[in-house]
Parts: sequence; structure tokens; C-alpha cells
Amino acid sequence: MISRLFVALLVGTQSALAQFTPPKADKIPHETPIHGIVLRDDFYWLRQRENPKVMDLLRAERAYCDHVMSRTAERQETLYEEMLERIQQKDMSVPYRDGSFTYYTRTEEDKPYPIYCRKAYPEIAETKEQVIFDANEAAKGEKNFRVGVIEISPDGQIAAISTDTGGEEKYTVTFRDLRGDRDLPEKLENVSGDLAWAADGRTIFYTTLDEAHRPHKLFRHTVMTDPKGDPLIYHEEDEAFFLSVELSRSRKFILINSSSKDTSEWRFLNARLGQNKPTIIEPRIKGHEYTVDHHENRFLIVTNDGAPNFRLVEAPIDQPGMDSWRELLPGRSDVLLEGVDAFKGYLVVHYRQDGLPRIAIRNYAGVSKDIPTTEPSYTIAPEINLDYNVKHYRYIYSSPITPESVYEIDMDSGETKLLKQQPVPGYDPSLYTVELAQVTTSDGQVVPLTITHKKDLVRNGNSPAVLSGYSAYGFSAAPSFSNAAISLLDRGFVLAEAHARGGSDKGRSWYNDGKLMKKKNTFNDFIACAEYLIANQFTSPDRLAIRGGSAGGLLVGAAATMRPDLFEAVVAEVPFVDVVNTMLDPTLPLTVTEYDEWGNPEKSAAAFEYILGYSPYDNTVPAKYPNMLLTGGLNDPRVSYWEPAKWAQKLRENNQGANEILFRIDLDAGHAGMADRYAAMREEAFVEAFILDKLRVPEPVLTEKEKKEKEKKREQAKKKQKK
Repeated sequence: MISRLFVALLVGTQSALAQFTPPKADKIPHETPIHGIVLRDDFYWLRQRENPKVMDLLRAERAYCDHVMSRTAERQETLYEEMLERIQQKDMSVPYRDGSFTYYTRTEEDKPYPIYCRKAYPEIAETKEQVIFDANEAAKGEKNFRVGVIEISPDGQIAAISTDTGGEEKYTVTFRDLRGDRDLPEKLENVSGDLAWAADGRTIFYTTLDEAHRPHKLFRHTVMTDPKGDPLIYHEEDEAFFLSVELSRSRKFILINSSSKDTSEWRFLNARLGQNKPTIIEPRIKGHEYTVDHHENRFLIVTNDGAPNFRLVEAPIDQPGMDSWRELLPGRSDVLLEGVDAFKGYLVVHYRQDGLPRIAIRNYAGVSKDIPTTEPSYTIAPEINLDYNVKHYRYIYSSPITPESVYEIDMDSGETKLLKQQPVPGYDPSLYTVELAQVTTSDGQVVPLTITHKKDLVRNGNSPAVLSGYSAYGFSAAPSFSNAAISLLDRGFVLAEAHARGGSDKGRSWYNDGKLMKKKNTFNDFIACAEYLIANQFTSPDRLAIRGGSAGGLLVGAAATMRPDLFEAVVAEVPFVDVVNTMLDPTLPLTVTEYDEWGNPEKSAAAFEYILGYSPYDNTVPAKYPNMLLTGGLNDPRVSYWEPAKWAQKLRENNQGANEILFRIDLDAGHAGMADRYAAMREEAFVEAFILDKLRVPEPVLTEKEKKEKEKKREQAKKKQKK
């Protein structure tokens, strides 16, 4: 499978290191006859995770990548130190009230995970802190640890805590009695992460996963009983639908949602009654999407029935079906209604207009006022707002140059108050600028493009740049602050984010024009944004890198195979690049649920031909490719590790230039990487070092004094780590 040279390398033979060459997998022919043609895939066998040769190859890939990147070790360390200096290691979130307590998380220096805490309300200086869950203690001995959710029972007595220790997004739920600070004996296994407490504070609802990693069954559990006896409340048998559960803000109803990519169906249970049979709100109809919230004696429903950009209706609780719906907010062609938050006295409306997110505070008499925003491109989203009967609403605001800020608005007066802006030591926002450009594509569409750089940038085409994007599943771009991005901006970078079709940035039609048989619009939009940056002298092809993850990895992968001449470097993180093979395998997680996003290539010859026309793996042909960094996680349930593994092999086989193709596999991670904040910063420093190296960006020249100070800091850090 791999040469003796690699075996030597894997055990650290020094003489072998000097001759390190890219790992080369065996080619084993595999044929898939379909729609009158035969797909040939020599690396199909890399799916065999239990095959020792596969693991040997993955370890060799990681060793090769680390060896090549070892020349950037000093730069990686510098970047990591910069990121570390810009975070306040000892910090605390804004406390929020829930019943008789205020809840918050805090972090401590040199500890990678948050500590979840509460204090009795009202708080005074002497109020004793109660630690609900210390993730640092729980993570000891685990290579990868992640907290899913922590849900507190309505009476504040029990915490339900979901955690994942493998990156597979298969959660285990444990219970902690907060009255006596003791862990309860039972565990809920193979849980998706959704939890909803009933009003009694002893009953909790949860969903479990099937073999394809799909949440499909809803159970009811009573604390201090054996989960083996938990009654099944609902089974979602349609493989295209995911099941989820939540508690309404009013805490009167358990809301149960079955959703595919384009169809919804909701049920509910009275949270105060011991019911086993949920009531349906409106039966599923293909293409009908709706969401549900509760207000007093009615449900508030956001629906696309008769309104592509959605409208708001109400329905009585005892007759919630469509025949009883009464319109409250009509649909509009220029406004996408994204959702509502119902409070006793106010309705908070989330919508999108002109490519930008907005929040309106509306009373039930119909008087509405928008929360003001001032920057040309930004992100605004709800913060934690658990209480139903309140007049204050919290939201989060951020932009590429404004650190995350938590605000509170008085819904009576409209007065806003900044509760906290995330501290960024040494950062001066006045040095940077952000703009929202409008890029015209070849088919006449106008694509928003967020561009960030230092104010003193000279636009002469020589600046290094990174263009990123996602644009899938209707998720809109979210231009927000990144601590790590400052290291690039301070080195003269232009950072851009494309709001391409496939997201919902400009309404539902923007999403529909970037999915299924129109998916290529996403890639063409992204390429148009790259060409805009070049034409307007922000950068040039030999100084431009592109970056995307998951479906964004597909985006940059497709762009790289369509226009390899346009980019110098590509970072494709956990990239969905083997589209045809994945969508032909219904046994894989997500495949069946995503036919409505990509198409079903097995049943539709047209869909097969269309997907085959853009799938990066299938369109990797002899060409001079950019420098490539691919990443993957062995335990990834969303994009299987073999997609980037296979693509790396095929890229090297077809690359006609000298640019490097690297594959960095993490054998302990899943789709989201590492939750450890220090490990996450090191991963980001690695990626940025790759970009800086490939775009030939020199490091700033340090004075002797600066060098000594830098070395002193490193020695102090080493001593602290050793201690």
C-alpha cells in the first residue's frame, strides 16, 4: 500500500525525512454502471475504514503534511501567540436570568473549556457561585470533547448535560442534581442533542439517532428511572426527515418538528400534562415549510404557503390546522421573513432585506421599530432570551471589524444598552474598514461581497487576499469578527466573503437559484467575486487564496477545478467534493435527506449528469492546480474522511505544476474540529501559515529588542505549560 520509505518515516527515521514524498495509494479499479455509462473510481476502496492499509495511508498523509509544513513552524508559533494575546483568557459571559438564578459561563487562564455556573437571583457581591458543569474536569483523558447543550429543569433543580467525546455528534446525556451537587446514575445514549423539559422538572424529551445518523425517534424519560423503559412518543419513519424537539418560550408546549430540506411538519404536547400522543398542527405537504411559536391562546406560524419569502399567520391552539390560519404579516417579494420570537407583550421579527439581516420589535397592536445598525456589512442575531414575560430583549451584533457585542433593548422605549463587547487586547478597530460591494455576474445578477482591509491599503493589485464562501442550504453569509483574521489584516491582507446564490442573502429565490439544477450559479458567482477583486486591484491571481468548509469546501473545490488559473492557494476544510459517489449511497449519513438540496443522481439521469458536471472529484483532470490544503476528520459524520483523502490522490495524479497538495487528517476529530480553544487556535495558525507561505507574504522584520521580548514570552509560556 505504501512504500518502505513511508514506514520508516512513520517511525521517525531521520534519513527518510530528507526524502519525504507524497503518499501514494494503490489504485484498485471500481466501476459503477449508471444511466448508460460506467463511473470508474480507482480510490473508492479508501472508504474501508477498518482496512489497516487505509489507516496507514491516513497516518502517512498526516506525517507528510506536518513534514512539509514544518518549515513554517516558527510562523505558526508566531500566529498562535498573536491570537492568544488577543483573547482575554480569564473571562465571563453576560449573565442571564432564568427563574430564581442567573446563569453564565466563564473561562480561566490555561484551561481550554468553559465552566458553566449560576448564582441565586438577585446577585450581590457575596452571592456564592455554584458550578453546574466544569468541562475541563469532564474532558480529562479525552482527546476530543464537546458540550452539546445544558438544559436546566424549569424548577432549577436538575441539569441535563449532553457531551460528545469522539467528534461523531453522538451525544450522551447525564443528569446532575443541583440541590446536592451530585450526579444521577442514568445516562441517555446515542442522543442527537435536542432536549426539552416538561413542566414537572422530572420529565425530559429527547431524540435518538438511526444507523444513518438521523434523529428519528422521540422518547420521554423520567429522571431517576432506567432509560430502557422510556416510552416512544413519536417515530419519524421517512428517511428524508430529521426529528427535533424544543420547549416553547412560554414553557407551555413541547414542540416536535419533522423537517426535510423543503418540507415541515410540527406536533405539540402540553408541557404540563403527561401525554404520549402529540397533536399535529398541519400535515406535511411537499414543498410547504413552516415554523411554530406559542403566544397566549394561539400559535404563531411562519409559513411559505402562498408566500415564497414567508408570511406570518396565527392559529388557535384547539384548531391549529391551515383552515384556521389568519394572516398577521403578509409575504413580500423584497423581504425574507426568517422567523419570529414571541413574548407576552411583544413580537420580535427577524427578516432580511437588501442582503442584510434586520430585527424589528413589534407590539401586538402592529407598531414596529427596527433595531438600528450602522455598518455596511454585519451580523445581528438573538442572544439568550428565555423569559416569556419581559420587556427587554437581548441580541448579538458583530461585523468583520466590530468584536461580538451583546446589547439589550427596552422594547417599550426602544432604548438600547451595550452589556458587553468581547475584549480584544491590543486591537484598534479604527485602523480597519469594511464595505459591501455589489458584483455583477455574467447572467446579470448582483452578488453582495463583504470586503475588509486596513484603511491604509493601497489598491495596486499586489495585496494578498483570501476570498471565502459557503452559500448552501439557504444559510446566508454572516460577516462577523474573527480574532484570527486580525493577524492577516495586519499583514496587509484583503479579506472577502461572497454572498453567492445558494444562501438566502437576497431572499428565498436567491437560495433556489443556487441549489439542485441551478447549483452551478453558486460557483459562477464565487468566481465573479474573485474576478471583481482582481479587476478592482484589491489583489491578483498569484496573490489570491480561497477558503471554504463543508459545502463551502465544495464551493472552493468547484472553483479550483473550473478556474485553476485564478487562484494561488486553496484551503478546503472537511470538503464535500465527492458529490456523485456520496449522493449515490443512501446508507451514508445525510444522503437521503439531501436529495432536495443536490438532487437524486440514482433516480434522475438529468440530476446525475448535472452533478457529474461540477463534482470536484469527478472534474479533476490534468491541469496546473493551485497549492491546496485539504482537511478532514476521521470521525466526521457529515463529510466522510475519504472525500478529501481520495481528492488529494487524484489532484496529485493530475497536477501538471509544482504546487503542493496537502491533506491534513485529524484522527480524533469530526466535522467541527476541536472544541478546545487552544487547539482550535493552533489549527487556525496552521491554516494561516499555509496561506502566508503560499502567497509569499514575508514576516515583519523585528528589532533585536522585539526578538528578545518574543523569546522571553515563549519561554514563560513553555514553563507555564510544563508546570
